[in-house]
Amino acid sequence: MAHMATATHGGINLVARFTDYVAKIKEAYALRAEYNRTYTELQSLTDRELHDIGVRRCDISDIVRDHVYCS
Repeated sequence: MAHMATATHGGINLVARFTDYVAKIKEAYALRAEYNRTYTELQSLTDRELHDIGVRRCDISDIVRDHVYCS
C-alpha cells in the first residue's frame, strides 16, 4: 500500500496577520475613545450629582476602567 505524504505550507500569512493587527488597533482606539467619553461625562458632574449616584470623584477612573475594559 502506498502512502502519500502531504506537506502543507505552514508559512506566515502576512495579510491575515496584518489584518488582525489593524483590527486590534481599531478596537483599542474605540475602547480608549469610550473610556475618554465616559470619564469626561462623569468628571463634568457636580459633587452632589456624583453623590446621588453613589460615586466618589476619586473613584471615577477605576469605575470607568472597569466599565470599559472589564465588561
